Amino acid sequence: MTTGKTLHSLLYGNIRLFAGTASPDLAQEVADNLGLELCGRDVVEFTNENLFVKLHASVRGQDCYIIQTTSMPVHRNLMELLILAQTLKLDSAGRITLVFPYMCYGRSDRKDQPRVPITAKLVAQMMETAGADRYITMDLHAGQIQGFFDIPGDVLSAYHILKPYLLGLVPNLTNPVLLTADLGFAKQGRRYAQALNIPLAFIEKRRIDNKDHTQALNLIGDVHGRDVLLIDDEIDTGGSIAQAVQVAKLNGAKDVYVVFIHPVLSPSASERLVAMPVKQFITTNTIPISLEQKALFGARLTILSIGPLLAEVIKRANEGTSVGAMFNE
Repeated sequence: MTTGKTLHSLLYGNIRLFAGTASPDLAQEVADNLGLELCGRDVVEFTNENLFVKLHASVRGQDCYIIQTTSMPVHRNLMELLILAQTLKLDSAGRITLVFPYMCYGRSDRKDQPRVPITAKLVAQMMETAGADRYITMDLHAGQIQGFFDIPGDVLSAYHILKPYLLGLVPNLTNPVLLTADLGFAKQGRRYAQALNIPLAFIEKRRIDNKDHTQALNLIGDVHGRDVLLIDDEIDTGGSIAQAVQVAKLNGAKDVYVVFIHPVLSPSASERLVAMPVKQFITTNTIPISLEQKALFGARLTILSIGPLLAEVIKRANEGTSVGAMFNE
């Protein structure tokens, strides 16, 4: 009699890991955690900026995973991911899973004004058209983006990586409080605050145009005489976080620790961040941070790796076992 696991193996085959050029270090870490080698492929950019991909070996019937974040340069990295997926599809891969720790265009998730696109949905449709059967990602900017996909996926949370680190940090802080950079992250913020057993405060802000500018309005809660864990899902230009730090300090906060999941860090963002009165910056490697940026932050920067988490989820996806069971969900 054929067991479920044997049948699954017959359907999808062995794990084959492919790394895009956007996050090679993360891909290698995932491979090391799984005890596997990254599969060979050529990614060539011609002088006209067209990309060409060629696999070094057949993937017919195999369970293939492409590890490629879609951060800057966004369009190069996104197209590379799509072309890699189609290449695997045309080589008769058994199943194709796109592993993109950071999803580009996540902020374009709804029509919040007339005559604008919902680009996050377009990106999801492009991934499916390219041949993706499944996806794995981290902390989408908005929960409804999951509904843009017609394929199954695992949306993982950096909460499970940040929580143990913050639990070790909190006992050394003075009357700590968790402060969310905006109301959009309030629900997730409450989850962190409850896990750390500390109070929660919020900053209310408003976007004032279609550019990367926001205006901080109010602080809801008490930060006076307290160390602050200021948390957000991503930092792009650093403008919102800079305003949040300023508001916290004006309201009597002591030391400020900035916690964020996706280090987008657009040009000049790092310089803006390091100039702020922040004790420590805590983030993950969903997006690689360059050596030059790391040098700017110096010892104030802590990067927590998502590599082991991704490796375990890939292993469970291949075996057909529960991912939620990892987190007692």
